[in-house]
Amino acid sequence: MKIPHIVIAKIIRALHDIFVDRRYADKAVEFTFKHHPKWGSRDRRMFAEAIYEIVRHWRWYWYLAGLHDEDHHRPEAIGEEQLWRVWAAYWVMTEGDLPAFDELFAVRKEDILARSKREVSPLIRASIPNWMDERLGRELGEAWPAVRATLNTPAQVYLRVNTLKTERRTLKTRLAQDGFTTEPLKEIPTALEMKQRYNVFGMAAFKEGLFEVQDASSQCVAPFLQVEPGMKVIDACAGGGGKTLHIGALMQNKGRILALDVHQWKLNELRKRCGRAGVDVAETRMIEGSKSIKRLAGYADRVLLDVPCSGLGVLRRNPDAKWKLSNEEIDRLIIEQQDILARYSVMVKPGGKLVYATCSVLPSENEDQVQKFLSKHGDDWTLEEEMKINPAESGHDGFYGARLVRKAAAVPETAVSQIEASESADETPTNTPETIAE
Repeated sequence: MKIPHIVIAKIIRALHDIFVDRRYADKAVEFTFKHHPKWGSRDRRMFAEAIYEIVRHWRWYWYLAGLHDEDHHRPEAIGEEQLWRVWAAYWVMTEGDLPAFDELFAVRKEDILARSKREVSPLIRASIPNWMDERLGRELGEAWPAVRATLNTPAQVYLRVNTLKTERRTLKTRLAQDGFTTEPLKEIPTALEMKQRYNVFGMAAFKEGLFEVQDASSQCVAPFLQVEPGMKVIDACAGGGGKTLHIGALMQNKGRILALDVHQWKLNELRKRCGRAGVDVAETRMIEGSKSIKRLAGYADRVLLDVPCSGLGVLRRNPDAKWKLSNEEIDRLIIEQQDILARYSVMVKPGGKLVYATCSVLPSENEDQVQKFLSKHGDDWTLEEEMKINPAESGHDGFYGARLVRKAAAVPETAVSQIEASESADETPTNTPETIAE
């Protein structure tokens, strides 16, 4: 197979961006594709597969390249020569013979294969940072080795059928007519697994709003919230809005959804997605401070808190997080999660329900957080149900959810009406159902 030098050179450039300049892998891939629109599908596939596999197994390929293990996480030790050697190790282990590039003059296939047969630390072989292995080993115990192995495998691509516009069998048939093979998941009625790699965002069915790209585990979160048509629902950490769209479909476009976030650009993207998906009951609002939350006190039948987290349950999808995370960052996130849960929970009306959710597998971000909350607010809240999705058992991303019920209690009568009053005054939502469809 002829290997285009330009593609490999761009792989080296992208790896530098990821490990030295700390750019996210998906952004590095997106940037390269944008600047090389004439690349064919073969070159794009070669590029993307190399990036994600090298990032996923970075520590292992660094070792196979004959480089010192203690340098694999030091940006100042990662130069162009080292990156070419790492790519060569990846290529030998996945494809075989090396191309006759000048940059690989001193690299020998036999040396790489010899290193692959030596006894080596399990952490090097599994490409896991020492601190991460220690923390997850401590928190997950005997379950950690199986979870670790699963998180090192490539993620499948799952579609969520948009039931506002179609149903699963119809979508499966439509995609088959377009040349794509999918398989339904029995346990998740909205999920289809893509059986081939393809840029799904360019598919006609996607542009028509017939589906969203969403992992199977993530598709379990919105149903866990137990929404019904006509309810008032808040997605309080909406981000790009994947779960907002799912909630809108479950509510059959009847009721009201407030999608909140601290980043306006994410809400702008959500508005576009709502328009494509046909979700016209969702409104976006930027959280500008504590007043934004207090004005919604006692308002919602349901509140979803898909809080910022370590993302350790989705390492298959975002493998570079292994090399960007730290113990200190996780500890900071835990404090932030506690604050969000305590402050945002006031938005639930008495008798309403709240779901606290993460895409982490750490108990310290999941059940421990819920227990801390209940230890302080147990007079007002009860834990109704927990959902724990173990990636090693499910084969999907790791997720956690806890559904809490706010006990019936007296609240100021003015609290529930504050949002309606604000909308007729100076607190007009960022957009309305009418503008979403534009």
